[in-house]
Amino acid sequence: MTLPPYSSKQAAAREFDWPNGARIAVVVTCLWENWSGDKGPPFSVQTTSLKPGTHDRAAMTWGTYGTRNGVWRLLKILDEHQAPSTFVANAQSMEFSPEAVDQILKSGHEIAAHSYTQDALMAYLKPDEERAMVEKCVAVFQKLTGAPPKGWLSPVLAPTADTEEIIAEAGFLWYGDYNNIDLPFCVDTRKGMLVALPHTDFADHRVLRANPRDWFEVYKDTFDYLYANEPAAYLNITVHCHFGGRPLMAAQVDRILRYIRGFPGIWLVRHDELAQWIKDNKIGEWTSQQRFFKRPA
Repeated sequence: MTLPPYSSKQAAAREFDWPNGARIAVVVTCLWENWSGDKGPPFSVQTTSLKPGTHDRAAMTWGTYGTRNGVWRLLKILDEHQAPSTFVANAQSMEFSPEAVDQILKSGHEIAAHSYTQDALMAYLKPDEERAMVEKCVAVFQKLTGAPPKGWLSPVLAPTADTEEIIAEAGFLWYGDYNNIDLPFCVDTRKGMLVALPHTDFADHRVLRANPRDWFEVYKDTFDYLYANEPAAYLNITVHCHFGGRPLMAAQVDRILRYIRGFPGIWLVRHDELAQWIKDNKIGEWTSQQRFFKRPA
């Protein structure tokens, strides 16, 4: 099978090790989301089967939990573990709670852009509309944080063929809409360089209907495998404020942070700090073939 090409020229690959001999880089992604109007997440635990056109207040109120409560609980847990993280935020979520914005920054975390609302998908937009959406989000960041965001992750990782270059042209440091990479690396686009950051294949909404402990087990098992078998590995632990900020899931966030903190050689790092290191060291893609099956000299 032929893999789909990137839309941009990739930087030349070379091997690398994490700073200070770290065995694994771990990033924590906290998705801070909201939906427009009276909409809510279509996949929430409280989504109900209603007649078309019926207002689903259960889903709508479920989706507002992240801003009202979840973001604060996750901040408490992250601070208790001294775990730097990146809050990937819909700009409207930030407008709803500038107090949370202030506390996230005060606690030493990054805030990255995630469109304006969770249902404002880039995949639905034309290039000029995408640019306008990015500009709208940047303006919110400038107003509430005093600086533009350094990172962009599209809602549901649904970009267009133009999004990568639009993000580069806007001056972002890192971009996360990649589903076919294992490690971060520099990508040269026609509009400038970006650092590509891998996302995750597993988020908290997949287990909340069943057993929240499964979320912990998935990340624990993945961490254990990478730590034991793949030096200079990378793990993105992802949680939603409106899902993972609830006590039954937050307990698992507390567990996984406590667990990985018990190992030496862990680089627990924010997305922007990791991306800046990748850029400063001009790291190109290091594929699994190159990592595991090196050609003889």
